Amino acid sequence: MVISQSEYYIPPEEYLEGEKVSEIKHEYIDGQVYAMAGASDAHVTVSMNVSMLLRNHLRGSGCRVYMLDMKAQIEVINRYFYPDVMVTCDIRDRESEYFKSHPCLIIEVLSESTEAYDRGKKFASYRHLESLEEYVLISPDRMSVECFRRNEEGHWVLYPYDKGEEVHLASVDFRCAIAEIYEDVLLVDENIS
Repeated sequence: MVISQSEYYIPPEEYLEGEKVSEIKHEYIDGQVYAMAGASDAHVTVSMNVSMLLRNHLRGSGCRVYMLDMKAQIEVINRYFYPDVMVTCDIRDRESEYFKSHPCLIIEVLSESTEAYDRGKKFASYRHLESLEEYVLISPDRMSVECFRRNEEGHWVLYPYDKGEEVHLASVDFRCAIAEIYEDVLLVDENIS
């Protein structure tokens, strides 16, 4: 017996209300809700480091940095995600307390269970955000930052950064040594004899 998906469709308003009281976070994809797993020490530390670096850089600029618990809304395709780090400089995002719709920068810290999704379907979803200028993927266990930047023709161009390099995020005119992003993180490369 095939059950119609519409029987299990959850309207976005119901999802948003439920998230206000839920003990666990859920991402929302076109009426379906998916629970999110916890994160590793390295994942959380990298997220915190990059959030703090961006917050310090953007202080007083009118831009806001969000980490882990703020949703990104992609209204045109009916999705809500929880990026690891998100920056919005758009005044329209001050109107919504529980999600942001106009980020210029989204950062995801990869994990074994989410890497393929973050690189594929999630990135495809984020590309529907007209405001998004950069999408960044950060490895939690080796110094690797991949910055996908939208060019003037609307194409996404990869700017990879590795150990010893300076990371540049043009959307917010930010630069830092890649080592700063990995402060206090035990990297896989360091454990190899």
